[in-house]
Amino acid sequence: MSIGTPPLSAATPPQGTSLLGQRLIVVGAGSRTGRAVATAASAAGATVVLAGPDPRKLEWTAGELAGPSEVLPVDLVEEQSIARFAERVGTFDHLVSTAAMPANGPLRDLELADVQRAFAAKVIGPLLLAKHLAGQASERGSFTFFSGVAAWRPAPARTVMATTNGALAFLVQALAVEIAPVRVNAVSPGIVDTGSWDGLGADKDAFLRGVAARNPARRVGTPEDLVKAVLYAIDNPYVTGTVLHVDGGGRLA
Repeated sequence: MSIGTPPLSAATPPQGTSLLGQRLIVVGAGSRTGRAVATAASAAGATVVLAGPDPRKLEWTAGELAGPSEVLPVDLVEEQSIARFAERVGTFDHLVSTAAMPANGPLRDLELADVQRAFAAKVIGPLLLAKHLAGQASERGSFTFFSGVAAWRPAPARTVMATTNGALAFLVQALAVEIAPVRVNAVSPGIVDTGSWDGLGADKDAFLRGVAARNPARRVGTPEDLVKAVLYAIDNPYVTGTVLHVDGGGRLA
């Protein structure tokens, strides 16, 4: 466990949360965050549709779930793939997409193809998911997408990340109006110890200590923090067009 990270379990839904009888799609279910959302939703009684580009990772997630699940590949870079997915998935109650394809690096080194993939995962993909799937959501259904703190705290070499996350924040407002009464929200993580910082090696703990010291919450995030926000967005019928900031106040520091 990294310094500044409290010992929480991402597999346990918040007390009182029930998704019994509901069908929930998790796009990006092969990632650690997507797996945490799928695991908690399954524990809360949902039938979970695991979606993403790599069936092997989806099957891995399926093997960890307490309840019924279905694996359906989808690639957010291709509209035909999203259209085929919509035909196969049928009706559902909630969709959560944790998909991201970051294109980080100095502006002068950015490749157009990488930038386009980043927008496909964070902006165009969610737009097309809503286009093809909104009509199949239940009346009390919802879409929840993942933005990120970089939109509110831009930094050098994170221009594309800041722009895609910011565009998504405005997209959920527009979609919330256009596809109502289906609700549309976003979760915006700050620095969360999902394993994405493991590449720092021996520097990881020092980095997380620094984040915890600067954050008003005086800690870094955990996957369970994100899961709680997602389940809140799903469960509260009066929340739509909203960005839930799960960043420990990091955007303010």
